[in-house]
Amino acid sequence: MNKYNNRKTVIDGYTFDSKLEADYYSQLKLLKRAGHITDFTLQPRFTLQEAYVHRFTRKRIQKIEYVADFLVTYPNHQEIVDCKGMKTALYLMKKKIFEFKYPDLQIKEVS
Repeated sequence: MNKYNNRKTVIDGYTFDSKLEADYYSQLKLLKRAGHITDFTLQPRFTLQEAYVHRFTRKRIQKIEYVADFLVTYPNHQEIVDCKGMKTALYLMKKKIFEFKYPDLQIKEVS
């Protein structure tokens, strides 16, 4: 158990952060087999801000990324899926930046 009372779950050799996420993975496998979705990707990464060197301190600042739970590909569009039990302040901030930077992708929150 972690601080949000999620239980890590392993399916097909993948370790999911929660049972909710693992169950959604199982659903996606069925939807793909049935032909309702074209494909899906686990843990897709999206850059919200590139890494850079601070102009005064010369310190390298790491890039900021949003890591979703799934990227689901339908025949005519793609959708980001995030399995959330709790929406943290960090998640809400990254979601806001993501929606600005990637306006063609929509986040579907599953709880």
